Amino acid sequence: MGLASALNTALTGLSAAETTIDVVGNNLANANTVGFKASEASFATQFLQTQSLGSAPSATSGGTNPRQIGLGTMVADISPNFNQGTIEISSSPTDLAIQGDGFFLVQGGSGEQLYTRNGIFRINSENNLTTISGNRLLGYGIDDQYQIQQTTLGSLEIPLGAAAVAQPTANVFLEGTLSPTGDLADTAEIIRTDVLGDASYTAPGSGASVALSNPPNVGGPPPTAAAGAATGGSLTALGTYQYRVVFADGTLGSIVDSEGVDSADVGPVTLGPGEDSIQLTNLPVDGTGYYSTRRLYRSSDGGATYSFVAEVPDNVTTTYTDGLSDAAAALNQTLDTSTITGNYSYYVTFADAAGGPGTGTESRPSPLIGPINVADGRIQLRDLPVDASGQWSVRRIYRNLAGDDSAFHFAAEINDATTAGLCFTDRSSDATIAANTSIDLDGPRIDSSTLLTNVVHRDGDQYVQPFEVGTLSLAARKGGRSLGAKELEVTATTTVLDLLDFMEEALGIRTGGGPDPANPIPDDASGAEPGGTVTADGQIQLVSNNGVDNAVEIGLSAIQLTTTSGTENVDLPFSSAQTARGESATTDFVAYDSLGIPLAVRLTTVLESRSSTTTTYRWYADSPDNDPASGVNIAVGTGLITFDGEGNFVDSTEATVSIDRRNVSSASPLEFELDFSPISGLAVDQSSLAVSRQDGSEPGVLSSFIVGEDGRIRGVFSNGVTRDLGQIVLARFGNPGGLEQKGENLYASGVNSGLPVIGTPGEQGIGNIIAGATELSNADIGTNLIDLILASTMYRGNTRVITTAQQMFDELLALRR
Repeated sequence: MGLASALNTALTGLSAAETTIDVVGNNLANANTVGFKASEASFATQFLQTQSLGSAPSATSGGTNPRQIGLGTMVADISPNFNQGTIEISSSPTDLAIQGDGFFLVQGGSGEQLYTRNGIFRINSENNLTTISGNRLLGYGIDDQYQIQQTTLGSLEIPLGAAAVAQPTANVFLEGTLSPTGDLADTAEIIRTDVLGDASYTAPGSGASVALSNPPNVGGPPPTAAAGAATGGSLTALGTYQYRVVFADGTLGSIVDSEGVDSADVGPVTLGPGEDSIQLTNLPVDGTGYYSTRRLYRSSDGGATYSFVAEVPDNVTTTYTDGLSDAAAALNQTLDTSTITGNYSYYVTFADAAGGPGTGTESRPSPLIGPINVADGRIQLRDLPVDASGQWSVRRIYRNLAGDDSAFHFAAEINDATTAGLCFTDRSSDATIAANTSIDLDGPRIDSSTLLTNVVHRDGDQYVQPFEVGTLSLAARKGGRSLGAKELEVTATTTVLDLLDFMEEALGIRTGGGPDPANPIPDDASGAEPGGTVTADGQIQLVSNNGVDNAVEIGLSAIQLTTTSGTENVDLPFSSAQTARGESATTDFVAYDSLGIPLAVRLTTVLESRSSTTTTYRWYADSPDNDPASGVNIAVGTGLITFDGEGNFVDSTEATVSIDRRNVSSASPLEFELDFSPISGLAVDQSSLAVSRQDGSEPGVLSSFIVGEDGRIRGVFSNGVTRDLGQIVLARFGNPGGLEQKGENLYASGVNSGLPVIGTPGEQGIGNIIAGATELSNADIGTNLIDLILASTMYRGNTRVITTAQQMFDELLALRR
């Protein structure tokens, strides 16, 4: 058996040498494979042939050793060497190297979990990190808020150019100098409109006219008078009488009574004995149709006095017999022969109570009636306007003065508002008129409950209703700087109060006590409270917050109204009633909400108070981009800033700005802190305020990324913001030599590898990650070449054993020869 076993033993040696060459050859073949771990073949003796177990020492013998002949070698172990390979810098940010123990986790082709030390990764079309053989790198992903979710392993994504992120503003740092000198901000800008009327009260319309009151008998035969026989009259015998005829409209003695110019004398007539009446013939008839009656006045004293004697109550009869006694005539009214001279115009108003101006409510005037020029005559107003609304009970007439065509004074009141075709003849002197009340051209004033569509603004002698149903836009200024335009939907039910509320909010006027009850918003020094009101005279008044830079102004084109017919400026001019005063400073900056939407913010500071030890400024923050649930309020914060006697910042109150984002999907509200601590309170000629720095940014896309030693992937966006994109995890095994090699630099858990310990780099004995680098193969070419020489020598040696055994077999076979 010796020779046969020698052959078998040599055969195992050949096999062992071949195995060594295979292992060494694989090591040398992968000398440039990133992350490759060289393997080493270990051998053990195979079965032994025991010829003697030997003997133990005895009293007569020293003992013998066992006699055993080995029967060859066997491969006991082929294990990879997981010593650290050399780290080499790479030009790709997706190349990763592990410094220390651990394996990258990747996904196999069947979804199984595999492991590798090869850190060459690429980004595929789906933005996943994959190995060069296409296996996805596994780790912890992120949610929609870029927070790492450490619950489930998944593929890692780096969406370059696709992912976008914005950073909301959280802090704003200010600098500047707020001087303790200068005027205290205790005076507010006050602006007002002209007087505004209420169109819900009707006004007289057009249609009235003026004409000269011509004396009777114009164009006709003159009236005559002759003594009559005794007819039962009561005239005085032998008396001499003369007459005048007057056209009239209305009832004698009433305010409606309207007499024209009297005629020339008719007569005189002297009665004879027994004659007691006078016959008047050819009485004139009014050809205009504006007089309804004729009145006869008689004089018995040679024309010194004319007394009323009769009225012919129609416009047809041309004869009349007068027999009224002198005593009875003396009791009647006398003829008014007064006349006027000048160039006159008239207005007519309605009123709801008799008694003249100041009694009850009075309407706006009618359109101007006239002008007409008169010389020693009277003027007849014809077809006075009629009230059809039922709101009014009387009509009032106003006339200008001959020397002042803009001064209109009360002339008469007609205790009737509904009779059509009514006329009035004016004979009042300028002296009489001038002593009366002036006309109120604006009519009934608005109040806060007046419908906006009923507001009337007088522009000269024109009355304009500036508002109608549509969209009103206000683009005012504050402290000389433009505010963002705000809109109000004007409906049929929108009131002046709604407009006032809208303006307060659109202008950022703080009203009431403010957000800090301990430090309420101050009133104007005169006691005027900030905000919008309607004055007693029907003006819209806006009181700003104190200080020059809080002064609001509304220009002629600041208010526009868009209707179905287009967009026009609203004719509602504001003028300054009080000029603001007070040391102040302003700065503008842009904040960003959670979606990266830029929000304009204006910060205004005004000198509110000072004492022997402190200086206090009040700050106001406005944002036209404030988006509350309702309304258009731009006021987003206010508080106090206090400095000590050395100009050092002491404290600030309510230093948070809160901007609502209710009608967009941004996180609402956006709140950020104002840091006033760098501001100085030293005395300077002009206070200043500026933003030195702030956080927050507009939207940016993912432009690059970095991987930290802890495996955290941090994305860098084009706006400078960084966000987590994922977390690379590593696995560590108690016996990495027990891993099953799968090819393509991949390993799978083996029965003797132990379970993987998964964690973030740098924890639980797991190594760190080096980005932009690769771990080279740890194959030692020199050692492997020596191993290759030894294996080949071993192979040749074993072949010699076989050759020798063969020669011995040949000698044996030759014995028979």
